[in-house]
Amino acid sequence: MKLGVLILAAGEGTRMRSRLPKVLHDLAGKPLLSHVINSARDFSPDEITVVYGHAGEQVRAQLDADDIDWCEQKERLGTGHAVIQALPYLQKVDQVVILYGDVPLISKTTLDAMLVELHQTELVLLTVNLEDPTGYGRIVRDDANLVHAIVEHKDANEFQLEINEINTGIIAVDRTKLEAWLSKINNKNSQGEYYLTDIITLAVKDGVQIGVVHPDEKEEVMGINDRQQLAYLERHYQSKMASRLMAAGVTLADPARLDIRGHLKVGRDVTLDCNVILEGDVEIADGVKVGPNVLIRNSVIHEDVEILANSVIEDAEIGVSSRIGPFARIRPESRLADHVHIGNFVEIKKSQVASGSKVNHLSYIGDSEIGSKVNIGAGTITCNYDGANKHKTFIGDDAFIGSDTQLVAPVKVGRGATIGAGSTITRDTPKDKLTLSRSKQISVEGWQRPVKQSKQ
Repeated sequence: MKLGVLILAAGEGTRMRSRLPKVLHDLAGKPLLSHVINSARDFSPDEITVVYGHAGEQVRAQLDADDIDWCEQKERLGTGHAVIQALPYLQKVDQVVILYGDVPLISKTTLDAMLVELHQTELVLLTVNLEDPTGYGRIVRDDANLVHAIVEHKDANEFQLEINEINTGIIAVDRTKLEAWLSKINNKNSQGEYYLTDIITLAVKDGVQIGVVHPDEKEEVMGINDRQQLAYLERHYQSKMASRLMAAGVTLADPARLDIRGHLKVGRDVTLDCNVILEGDVEIADGVKVGPNVLIRNSVIHEDVEILANSVIEDAEIGVSSRIGPFARIRPESRLADHVHIGNFVEIKKSQVASGSKVNHLSYIGDSEIGSKVNIGAGTITCNYDGANKHKTFIGDDAFIGSDTQLVAPVKVGRGATIGAGSTITRDTPKDKLTLSRSKQISVEGWQRPVKQSKQ
């Protein structure tokens, strides 16, 4: 049986009060629609089709991929109308799962259960019981407790409004049956729209016993219509991620103050303090300690590294037993070897630092290759940019760079060299020698400090 996944993502999302299409708002660092597309990909379906509408070209431009077909819904006349527009894209599949671009947390476990149920029938609904079902379509059952119909909230009578079992909109259905039922629906309702839910009544008339599956959590099927709902699902997602980390042997100072916005691979005995943010693809090995207010993005952190408070690491690699921060910034394309110390208010950009080297205070190291066991004093700057081009600085093993040194690239500091404090180095320096450049210090006799004149 060939499977197609259809994702409805044409809504405007007016309650978001945003210029950005609703399905492009981020949850855990990814657009809502991206989460749903990834859920679809978990099945390795034969077809994935996204129905787009409002600001659709922006949606398509951001999320387009080789495995996605895009179907434009020029007139937004309801969910049934949206599915009708997409039917030509689904002609080669036997079964269809219909998802929604603003329902980001649907799980593979739940969808797997729906497909299993679909083997027994031709239509499966995903429903959930809510304490407050206001606004949702109600599941109406017959005397045998079988699904009889779905009634939208605005069309429900007083009895039906008391029903707590609601329609999530997510269905799994035989494609041929879906086409036949959709050909018979109309828009004679309070909204003047073509409801996908009307196929339920038609299926019952055809004698189809409708299967029902329930999610493990209501948050799986919650749609996002405003920023409060977005914030709620964000915290729910982060809470689940925090629970998984602690179960895997990670210590969290406060599980409520952690944000994972991407894919995290983490070892054991890792400690994450409050307000740590992990973005993109991050690997953290055993024994790492991360202090408060740290951002790590697309980076690899090896064993027993300590990252102190308020540091930022992006697109970088930190070697075993290194120490970073506090208030350090490691910028893209930086590679620090084992036992490297990068201290407070130090910025490293596009540089390699070999094992055992230290840059502990108030320095900028850019476009550089630094050898092993190098000590770089406070206030050192590699002057890598001449206003038009970037140039490299090379510092040999065992070199000592005195405080307040400017290394004007391109320049090489020899192995074992010492640079005197306060020097501006513009030419290569020999190994194992002291190099310094200082103007003569003088004291001026008879000089007096200016004094402010009093106002008359």
